[in-house]
Amino acid sequence: MNRTTLSLIAAATALAAVTGFAALSAPDPAATGDTAEAAAHLPVERTSLLCPPPSTSDLAETTYTSFTPVTKGTENKGGAELRAAERSETGPDDEQDAGDAEGDESTEGTESDKDGEDGKSDEGGKGGKGGKPEDPVLAPGEPGKPATGDTSGGEAPALVGTADGRFAPGWTVQQTTEVAAGTGRGLQGVTCTAPDTEFWFPGASTDADRTDYVHLTNPGDSAAVVDVELYGEDGALETTVGEGITVGPHATEPILLSTLTEEEQTDVTVHVVVRSGRVGAAVQALDAELGGDWLAASTDPAGSLVLPGIPKDATAVRLVAFAPGDADADLKVRLASPSGLITPAGQETLRVKGGMTAAVDLGDLTRGEAGSLVLTPTNGAVPVVAAVRVLRGEGDARESAFIPAARPVGTRATSAGNTAEGTTLSVTAPEGTARIKVTASAGTEGGTPASKTYTIKSGTTQNIDLPVPDGLKGTYALTIEPQSDTPVYASRTLTATQDDVPAFTVQTLPDDRGTVAVPKAEEDLSVLQR
Repeated sequence: MNRTTLSLIAAATALAAVTGFAALSAPDPAATGDTAEAAAHLPVERTSLLCPPPSTSDLAETTYTSFTPVTKGTENKGGAELRAAERSETGPDDEQDAGDAEGDESTEGTESDKDGEDGKSDEGGKGGKGGKPEDPVLAPGEPGKPATGDTSGGEAPALVGTADGRFAPGWTVQQTTEVAAGTGRGLQGVTCTAPDTEFWFPGASTDADRTDYVHLTNPGDSAAVVDVELYGEDGALETTVGEGITVGPHATEPILLSTLTEEEQTDVTVHVVVRSGRVGAAVQALDAELGGDWLAASTDPAGSLVLPGIPKDATAVRLVAFAPGDADADLKVRLASPSGLITPAGQETLRVKGGMTAAVDLGDLTRGEAGSLVLTPTNGAVPVVAAVRVLRGEGDARESAFIPAARPVGTRATSAGNTAEGTTLSVTAPEGTARIKVTASAGTEGGTPASKTYTIKSGTTQNIDLPVPDGLKGTYALTIEPQSDTPVYASRTLTATQDDVPAFTVQTLPDDRGTVAVPKAEEDLSVLQR
């Protein structure tokens, strides 16, 4: 028997074995029916988070809070860590980063991210010599219990965080900074974000009174290449060194927006596009007189948008919107108040020309009540992005914060770093009546979790009377879980008083992406015939 015949026999035998196994293991069509089963939602197994450098002020006091909600279906293993990023040596010229120069001492290569010193920093949370940290800036706690860490001064680095196993689903890190005086004084807060390839930031500025940085952090093992585009009231702004910005591996790069263009404009939309790799991005907007805060990215461009949780004592609200395409967008502007949807007098609509940034002052539209902005198309839907700048206080005692258009809460949203006093949870249901379950975790230093269910009427916004944990010590975390199919949107406001200035910061609460849809798979014998 020749070699060719033997090969044919072997192939036929293997094919018969594969066919027999597939026939035995294939599901019974009669049992499964003709309809495809819905995808199963399983806990994510790995999560990455990126925290920007908190401040360049020597007066800054920063607190990090880490929390992972307990999620069913996770195995009893895993861990989480936060490690210091380095200053990128391959980005734009450092002269644009004048207050950050002292942070450049810790950029001698990236090998420290691969040795046994990962995730550690010295007492102030700073990277050590050669980028080798010494003590953890934060040791995340067990699922269900928040943990905190502190740092002070203006040299604290950006942080790169990873969590896997039971620590990964819904892992949230809150970064909150108090700045006692100077440009940007007040309360600055940001939820550390997952890396991505595109970000929109309407509400930034290149005005002389503003000092706005876009912070880019690269968690990858290779360099990322990023374009930063600016759009003003007349369209794209001519920029220098905004294209092809290289952010080194495990490194961060702050870019002062006013160094990218000579045009001074009050309202600018920043578009961050990643050519290669993935980065985390956030805009730090600092004002010489009105304090400052972090501007998080708007949700993806859409025809309808919700901006949840405008504080009830807001003294001024400025809406900024941008239409990425060539088509103009005509938006109906409404406020979801505790009693329902209302239209602000004299500001019923906003026209946003294609490729241009539009802005309108809405004044003190909340008038002492909880509120959320709801933007919908007047005719055909044109995708837009949007954010509001909110002021509290009067005269010289004013402070600012930003609320971008948000994604829905989805399956579950998580908020860390809440206090017994000074925390407001705002929830809106613009499309119909909804029910939600709110759970307050144990405190960082003690306390018993507590839960409560609420009904949010259609078209309204409610400031929730929070279920504060019994015997609370320290700060606690909140999880929001919808109990109905109606979309809900939420935000959390932290407040503090600094020398009669009503300092505050607002973070929207989208789905924490604790679960992922895994589609059902079935054997298909037809592949053997192809």
